Amino acid sequence: MTTKEKLDIARQLAKLGVDIIEAGFPASSEADLEAVKLIAIEVGNPSGEMGQKVLAGKVAGEVGGEVGLAGNGEGVHVPVICGLARCNKNDIDKAWEAVKYAKYPRIHTFIATSEIHMQYKLKMSKEQVVEKARSMVAYARSLGCNDVEFSPEDAGRSEREFLYEILGEVIKAGATTLNIPDTVGYNWPREFGQLIADIKANTPGIENVIISTHCQNDLGLSTANTLEGAYSGARQLECTINGIGERAGNASLEEVVMTIKCKGELLGGLYTGINTRHIVMASKMVEEYSGLMVQPHKAIVGANAFAHESGIHQDGMLKNRNTYEIMSPEDIGLFRSNESGLTLGKLSGRHALKSKLFELGYDIDGKELNDIFWRFKSVAEMKKVITDDDLIALVSDEVFQPQIFWKFGDVQAPVKLLEYSMSAVTAGIDAIASTRVVIDAENDQTTTLATGQKVVRTYSGTGASMDIVISSVRAYVGAINKMLGLKKKSN
Repeated sequence: MTTKEKLDIARQLAKLGVDIIEAGFPASSEADLEAVKLIAIEVGNPSGEMGQKVLAGKVAGEVGGEVGLAGNGEGVHVPVICGLARCNKNDIDKAWEAVKYAKYPRIHTFIATSEIHMQYKLKMSKEQVVEKARSMVAYARSLGCNDVEFSPEDAGRSEREFLYEILGEVIKAGATTLNIPDTVGYNWPREFGQLIADIKANTPGIENVIISTHCQNDLGLSTANTLEGAYSGARQLECTINGIGERAGNASLEEVVMTIKCKGELLGGLYTGINTRHIVMASKMVEEYSGLMVQPHKAIVGANAFAHESGIHQDGMLKNRNTYEIMSPEDIGLFRSNESGLTLGKLSGRHALKSKLFELGYDIDGKELNDIFWRFKSVAEMKKVITDDDLIALVSDEVFQPQIFWKFGDVQAPVKLLEYSMSAVTAGIDAIASTRVVIDAENDQTTTLATGQKVVRTYSGTGASMDIVISSVRAYVGAINKMLGLKKKSN
């Protein structure tokens, strides 16, 4: 994703009400460091406050509460901005350089603790791992960061007594949050819940820190494991929008949040501060910017999540919605089109379009609304009725596009096409075509993963049009602009 896209998503996460945004891995590349720094400045402060300080050359990080006061007198949510770092000074220095501009900065450092990781990946003894973890947490604190999170990577397969020891040592060194990862998604709910309970019962100093969970989805149990961890005493739950992440993904924020909202009383009265009406917009934004499409039957945010096709189900829904829905689509920011009575066509105006987009989870105004309105009018001239899927495709093509650096007809950029896919948004001869391309560039910059592996960057682009050639060109130009935007930022 480009820096602008990451910033847009961070702003949406703040609107959603998340407590902590782990904004990136600053040591992986200069572009990632700059993106995390920008998020720390723009999202990690009450509106306008840090921007003025940076211009004046007066930058200070301060740990405190979670709600700030904007210049207009309205209360705004200010999340903790966190940077990821391996247990080495270079990574930690880069993380602090990026997050120190936030009102509430955090460094999250990690090292593996399972026998297989220590023996084959780290080639370190238990004593060396403990010393490395302790010294690097202390180093992060010495930089002036008062909020340090520590993760024992692959905790789900680590020896219990060793976990208690290393966690106790990092607490003494100044760690404020202990994140317990099921790194390879190997645990099952009862097992992971017991792990959290055991750590809570046997780790010296645990009463002074927050226990966190980080569950991968390799066995499809990440949401269940996360909830079991919360039930057993974890009070920070690491999730991702749409469940995206390494391999099979991470615990899905929307699934965890809505389960707690629906079943909180069975979890001891737990609740979150998430404004669930912003879930749909966050989901669509991540889907478009990442290029990772949400499967139709995905819980909460999938296209079929609130669709009822069976005759028996439809009959029940007509009589009482609660017969087949345990939550309302409006709760997550989705409004049913068949309840509004709005059918859009070539005579529809901006107000009708804005209302329909709001029903679909898009809160769009100003220039963005004007741009999509004229695209809508051009399509409406050729289609009698504009469907919800048509509008979603148009929003994707207009709103979620990178900044323009290159236009068709400019000097050809040396790129290689890696992926090309096209699908019809709706049925019929007047369907809108949605196209996605993935490219890479010759001699392009590499990104360092948390594992230390270097990979060449790839860039995705999407396009939508009733003409498949135009749809393809728009997708290609979007990918080129994303690539050039990152290159310009790096230079």
